[in-house]
Amino acid sequence: MTDRFSFTLLKTDGGARRGRIDMPRGTIRTPAFMPVGTAGTVKAMYPGQVRELGADIILGNTYHLMLRPGAERVAKLGGLHVFANWPHPILTDSGGFQVMSLAQLRKLDENGVTFQSHIDGRRYEMTPERSVEIQGLLDSDIQMQLDECVALPAEEKEIERAMQLSLRWAERSKAAFGDQPGKAIFGIVQGGDNERLRGESASALAAMDFKGYSIGGLAVGEPQAVMLRILEMTTPILPREKPRYLMGVGTPEDIIESVARGVDMFDCVMPTRAGRHGLAFTRFGKVNLKNARHAEDHRPLDESSDCPASRDYSRAYLHHLFKSGETLAAMLLTWNNLAYYQSLMAGIRAAIDEDRFEKFRQTTKAGWARGDIAPL
Repeated sequence: MTDRFSFTLLKTDGGARRGRIDMPRGTIRTPAFMPVGTAGTVKAMYPGQVRELGADIILGNTYHLMLRPGAERVAKLGGLHVFANWPHPILTDSGGFQVMSLAQLRKLDENGVTFQSHIDGRRYEMTPERSVEIQGLLDSDIQMQLDECVALPAEEKEIERAMQLSLRWAERSKAAFGDQPGKAIFGIVQGGDNERLRGESASALAAMDFKGYSIGGLAVGEPQAVMLRILEMTTPILPREKPRYLMGVGTPEDIIESVARGVDMFDCVMPTRAGRHGLAFTRFGKVNLKNARHAEDHRPLDESSDCPASRDYSRAYLHHLFKSGETLAAMLLTWNNLAYYQSLMAGIRAAIDEDRFEKFRQTTKAGWARGDIAPL
C-alpha cells in the first residue's frame, strides 16, 4: 500500500503497454477494464462478485449520484466506498457527458452549465469547481475534469469551440482539485474526429501536467476506423509515464485494438447493459440468448470458463429465463459478460508481459470471427 498516486510502466510490446497504478486503496493492473457502477452499483451484481472477477477499480457517475441520493448525503454516510461497500479504488466521471445527453433545458456558457434534472426538473449548475467538489464529497480516488463532449459528426468550428472551452475548464478543474497526494485528477482530450484539434488539445493538457489523461468524445457516432485513427495520433503526444484512459469504450474488439495503440484504461456500460438484454460476450463471439435456436441447446456459454454463470447453465435455460422475464437472466448474463471482459484483460496483460501481444490479438479476433475457441 502507498499514500500516494503513482503509475509505473512495466513493459511494452509494440504499442501495447503493461503498467500498474498504485493508490492508497489499492493497485490497478493495466490495461484495465472498469465496470460501470453508475448510481453506486454495478447493475445485477454484488460488489464481491465484481471483485472476484478481477476488477481492481469501478466507475461511479457524478451526475447521477449528485441528483440521487446527493453528494452531500453520500459524504455524510461515509463516502462512496463505504456507501457502496467497495473499499477499492473508484473513478468518477465529471458529469459533463450526462448533462449534455440527459439533462433538460441546458444552458452552457464560460462559467459552466445550468440544467434541469431529468428526474424531477430541479435546476442545477455544474461548473468545473462544483464538479470537483462533488467528486470530492463522493471521495473518489480518480476524478475527471469537467469538459464538453460534442456528438459526431459535427462542424469543425463547433468541435474547436468545445475543445477550447474544455481546455479552459481543465485549468479550473485542476486548480480546484489542488494537491491531493493519494488521489488524481485526469485531463480529457477533446477535438472530435479532427486530428489538428486533437493534437492541440493533447499538447495543451500535457503541458498542464495532470496525473493522467483521458481521451473523450469517441465512440459517439463515428466509425471504429475513425476512433482508431484518432488514437494513433493522440497517444504519442501524451506523456509516456502517465496513464491513458479511453472513456466509454467499448466492445472487446475496440478494447484490444485500443490497447495496441497505447491505451491503459477502459470503461463501458456495454457488458452490463447487454447482459440485461440477453446478449452474452464469449471467446466464441457474441451469443443472443433471446434467439429461438437456443431453446433446446444443452451447451453452456463456455464449459471451460471459471465463471459459474458461463459454465454451469445451459443456453436453453438462459433462453428460458429471458423468455420468462426472470430477474436471474440479467444477473447470470451480466456475470458472464463481466467475467469475459476481465478474462480478456488478464489475457492481454499476460500477452504483453510475454512479448506475444500481436499473436494474442490476432488469435483472439480470429476466434471471434470463426466462433471457435480463442485461447486466453
